Amino acid sequence: MRHSRHASYHKGELIAQERAGFRESAEHLRAIIDDRLPRGAQGFLAELPFLVVGAAAPDARVWASIVYGRPGFLRVIGPREVLVAAHLPETDPLAAALADSAHVGTLAIDLPHRRRLRVNGRTEAVPEGFTLTVDQAYGNCPKYIQSREPEGAVSVPAVSRVTRGRELRPEQRHMIDTADTFFVASTSTTGDADVSHRGGNRGFTRTLTPQRLQWPEYEGNTMLMTLGNLTVNPAAGLLFVDWHAGTTLQLTGTAAIDWNTRTAVGAHGAETAVDFRVAEVIQTDLPTGSLNWSEPLFSRFNPPTPSASPGDRSDPRARTEDQRHDQAGRTGA
Repeated sequence: MRHSRHASYHKGELIAQERAGFRESAEHLRAIIDDRLPRGAQGFLAELPFLVVGAAAPDARVWASIVYGRPGFLRVIGPREVLVAAHLPETDPLAAALADSAHVGTLAIDLPHRRRLRVNGRTEAVPEGFTLTVDQAYGNCPKYIQSREPEGAVSVPAVSRVTRGRELRPEQRHMIDTADTFFVASTSTTGDADVSHRGGNRGFTRTLTPQRLQWPEYEGNTMLMTLGNLTVNPAAGLLFVDWHAGTTLQLTGTAAIDWNTRTAVGAHGAETAVDFRVAEVIQTDLPTGSLNWSEPLFSRFNPPTPSASPGDRSDPRARTEDQRHDQAGRTGA
């Protein structure tokens, strides 16, 4: 386990940063990574209704999962410790890992306000859920986050049905091909875990076959922690969420980086692309009405995609951030 105050980037991160030409920038940014929670973390975490978790399951497959709770279920209990007072359902592929101790990456993300905090460390099971001892904590910029508001009271959803498969069904491919957000989990060769956000206009991720999908890597913070992990360990897990029905798709498999920008999914603004091969798919359905988030307010940073224009005009309820600012100016807000 890396203690960020005293450790540098690992080998894979250094290779990825060098390949992308980001070494100098990444070295400057290393100072933002701490092994203590930042000031304001307590209030920030207390407002959130879910936490994204990434880790390796006991069989070494990497997954990304989502833990739901009523606001307040994430509690700072020390400078380097967070209590997550919730459990994954027994059907989740990471339930067994979190029932013991595990290296995990977590992402606390505030969708309405486009704020996010990554906290990586080690968990210990407790009756309420698990504690997370911080190894790395740092904030990320709001780029590519689509703003959404919860509609109705926040509840802790129950699982109604779980299905598994080795490839994507047509309706699952459609869910991925029209997604504007997903999460990717990865691990280093020493087992340190990380989970991060990927966002763009609808269509930025596309399925190529029932067992293969691809997404562009847009300009980010230049630390390349996800790509660094994938450089030395291709195992990865993806999480897609239907923000209306609450259905989740969890994919585990292997990821390969295509550093040729000319083949980066044909997407404007892509620096590289990632090709993902599916080994297993888990779909979890929730009871109707369990979760319901508003239509997205698309980030103004999203590059255009081949199948969607900024603001995705196929849906009149969806607006870009620039459109909201224009409307605010006209109404005097």
